[in-house]
Amino acid sequence: MEMSGEYLIPANREAVWLALNDIDVLQKCIPGCEEIQQISATELTAKVKVKIGPVKARFSGDVVLSDMIPPASYTISGKGNGGVAGFAKGGADVQLETVPEGTRLTYGAKAAVGGKLAQLGQRLIKSSSQKLAGQFFDNFAAHFDPETDEG
Repeated sequence: MEMSGEYLIPANREAVWLALNDIDVLQKCIPGCEEIQQISATELTAKVKVKIGPVKARFSGDVVLSDMIPPASYTISGKGNGGVAGFAKGGADVQLETVPEGTRLTYGAKAAVGGKLAQLGQRLIKSSSQKLAGQFFDNFAAHFDPETDEG
């Protein structure tokens, strides 16, 4: 499965870069995130609880950041195990570009799932993934909103 997106973040590129690499910010923004731990400057572990169609699962996984060009881009890749629900693995290339309104974040992602999740069908998995990505970026943009007590 492949998906891509573009989001306008109302903050400068350096601030967006720092937030994308801040585990406290990520934990607040990732839907269903229960825990993130930083293993090294480029490795994280996470526990996330998600519902995709009729399947609810708690995934434990590893995330690796590579090809880092601060504050412009990186590649994020990971794999997670959801027990009987199955597994997910994939990656995304993320780019940050300065624009008059703040920062344009674009990404292109590829993912694969197995187990019960794979039985749900690509259309349901893709729509659920797009919904989760949209929630993350809405939460992430809100982190920079002066009307909230975040950021």
